[in-house]
Amino acid sequence: MRRAALAAALAALVPATAMAAGTPAFPWVNEVWSYTISGFLWTGAVLAVEITALGMTTGVVLGLGLALMRLSRLRVVSSVAWFYIFIMRGTPLLLQLVFVFDALPAIGIKLDSFATAVIAFALNEAAFSAEIIRGGIFSVNRTQSIAAASLGMGGWLTLRRIILPQAMRAILPGIANNTVSMLKLTSIASVIFVNELTFRAQQIVGQNFRFFTVFTAAAIIYLLLTSAIAAAQALAERRFSEERDPGAGGIFSRLLRPHGVASPLPAAIVPMRPNTLEPQDLAWLQLHERARESDAPFVAGHNVQKSYGARQVLAGLDFVVKQGEVVTILGPSGSGKSTLLRMINHLEAMDWGEITVDGKQVGYQPSNGGKPRPTRDLARARADARIGMVFQHFNLFAHLTALENVIEAPIRVHGVKRAEAIAQGMRLLASVGLAAHAHHLPHRLSGGQQQRVAIARALAIRPTLMLFDEPTSALDPELVGEVLGVMRKLAEAGMTMIVVTHEMRFARQVGDRVIFMDEGRVVEEGPPAQVIDAPRHERTRRFLRQVEHEEDVT
Repeated sequence: MRRAALAAALAALVPATAMAAGTPAFPWVNEVWSYTISGFLWTGAVLAVEITALGMTTGVVLGLGLALMRLSRLRVVSSVAWFYIFIMRGTPLLLQLVFVFDALPAIGIKLDSFATAVIAFALNEAAFSAEIIRGGIFSVNRTQSIAAASLGMGGWLTLRRIILPQAMRAILPGIANNTVSMLKLTSIASVIFVNELTFRAQQIVGQNFRFFTVFTAAAIIYLLLTSAIAAAQALAERRFSEERDPGAGGIFSRLLRPHGVASPLPAAIVPMRPNTLEPQDLAWLQLHERARESDAPFVAGHNVQKSYGARQVLAGLDFVVKQGEVVTILGPSGSGKSTLLRMINHLEAMDWGEITVDGKQVGYQPSNGGKPRPTRDLARARADARIGMVFQHFNLFAHLTALENVIEAPIRVHGVKRAEAIAQGMRLLASVGLAAHAHHLPHRLSGGQQQRVAIARALAIRPTLMLFDEPTSALDPELVGEVLGVMRKLAEAGMTMIVVTHEMRFARQVGDRVIFMDEGRVVEEGPPAQVIDAPRHERTRRFLRQVEHEEDVT
């Protein structure tokens, strides 16, 4: 990208240098050069740049609003945005410019030609930017929003901190292309007497009829301006590139590092400890246990029902998890395991029933076991519940380093001071054996390392309940042990855990209780020795035989 920007700049400078030198064979070169440095033309160029800057800025902001309207679940809102975009993209900019110029005075709004041009260009650009931004948002995997929601991040915070920074990789080329187009199209503003670059070139030609030399000079000025836009695009794309090195030194690295996170901590103050969770890492668990006096179940579900269309995923499910208990959930694909996990922290809405965590429903008003009624501030409810979740495919924020992933929710959701969050984040990364990788982006980490960062990220919100959704199924067999080792340490520390897994050894050795599900119901539950080694139900035995066969094949 830097080479492309440099080439564009050289392409613009070389002709100018040649003109400055002048040659006897081309006497018109000096004439072109004199027009190129003409203050009269450059005054028009500055005006074109001002219209472009104001029009693009306003248009992109309006485009963001239109894009969000298009994504709205409210049909009326999305339809209004669609109709606006349909009209603005389907009619020529020249007609829109003349319409605004004539329409505003008719309703009592009198503006000069410059302001009218800015408004017309902004309104036109809004329609095109909306579709570019919407496409960029669609390019970001939905799992990023789900991961943010699990940490208690609200919709606007997720959009600003997680979605848009990643969408910028898809948005930037389109916006830069529109900026170049708008700069060149400012020439049409001459119809309403805006004295920009092309209009001024026409004025000179009208006096001396030197078409070739005057318009060549104007073209060179346009090329210089568009080269500057191309250079800015290259820098912006580098800023949002996944290949950037957040740990590299230099002023450009500091400027391009996202969210103001400091460069890697000196080795002397990085808490390099063995791959183990120590008591201070989970101190809040002991405080929570002392604060509770009730013997009520820590997590309880009653008559939980969920359907997707005509397919019933959960059919009147009842379950209980005690504080400090490790419950593993087994079952075939489609049995409702992951759906149940997501409903505990309200990443999925229930159709019927009730789930409580520490005696409270997450994001629901009291319903006495009937149809749940969601609260208005669901993000706040998730944040207050402090339920950590680890996903099958890690779902780390791709544009943030390991440390930035860990500190994002404590700072943005729970208001922890940055210095304190960084210190805690480094301790947690050290506790899972990844302090040396704190400033690496997720794609530079192995699967096992990414999953351990995901565990550290979940622990950073100081959860009293951890949910694991197939945490090892996306890992190579050699990496499974890395993640299971961290989970064992959590269990030993007294963390309440619900784990959806096919890892029989983990369920036997670490789980206090096993729940086997099929077709949205609990078929069998009890201690691992009973459910895994001596199952009562034929369906359970059939499933376990299949799992054992797959393990033997592997």
